[in-house]
Amino acid sequence: MTRSAQSAIRSSFNFTVAVLQTKRWVIPWWGGMGGLLDQAIENGLVAPMVSVMPSAGRSFYMNFRDGSQKWEDFVMKELLPYMRKNFNVVQGREGTFITGISMGGMGSLRMAVKYPEVFQAVASQEPAIEPVLAFDDIKLRDKFYRPDTLIKQIYGDPIDKDHWAANNPATIIRRDPSRLLGLGIYLEVGDQDTVYLNHGTEFVHRVLFDAGISHEYRLVKGADHVGASLVPRSLDAFAFVGRQLNPPKWIDDAALRFRAINDENKKERGYPVTPFDSKRIHAQ
Repeated sequence: MTRSAQSAIRSSFNFTVAVLQTKRWVIPWWGGMGGLLDQAIENGLVAPMVSVMPSAGRSFYMNFRDGSQKWEDFVMKELLPYMRKNFNVVQGREGTFITGISMGGMGSLRMAVKYPEVFQAVASQEPAIEPVLAFDDIKLRDKFYRPDTLIKQIYGDPIDKDHWAANNPATIIRRDPSRLLGLGIYLEVGDQDTVYLNHGTEFVHRVLFDAGISHEYRLVKGADHVGASLVPRSLDAFAFVGRQLNPPKWIDDAALRFRAINDENKKERGYPVTPFDSKRIHAQ
């Protein structure tokens, strides 16, 4: 790791280390709610793990178009290798998770769908993304809270629309959704979100659903972008991570019998019987 990267860790990262007695999992986690991980572990929602929480200003954890800031490269090429070298954590994809809230929700979702070979799962809360596939389709509703100067700093002036598309989660997913088969994906947002991030989160959900990619999506009734709802919502997100580590046996004998009955009903009515695949949504 470079000296500048080590300096960034000392000044911008808060390491929360839990139970380093055996190989454990690593989770880069963004958004300012790190203390809840300890609560989630204590409540048995998730196994003990090592977490690292970067603070990157208002960068959206992006590589800037002009090369002046490279936060994505920092996470992928320096932070994760540093964690794996210096902490007792897993060395591969299984057991490596990425989560975040708002700007961190956008950064975590983007990196997970760009690098599904690196992460076992992502839990993205109220990600700061727009409900579009192309930059020109963004409405004022979806960008009023971001200064134009910030967008130009990140994506170039004039805006490099190809660079924007290459880093927009929905566009990345749409281009080749099959890459995401096997990636655990959790999306959530409040239905009262002040900056309308429910539109962008719902849009990503629909892109995933239409592509048949299994995922979990929650539109939380009565929840805003900030406030008390983030505590139980974050615990729910950690519970999702826990289920990726220790999958519950939800497809039990009762579920299998119900499937068999309905397969017979389909055959009798002339409707095709399709096999189940846990990596895909069972929908037509």
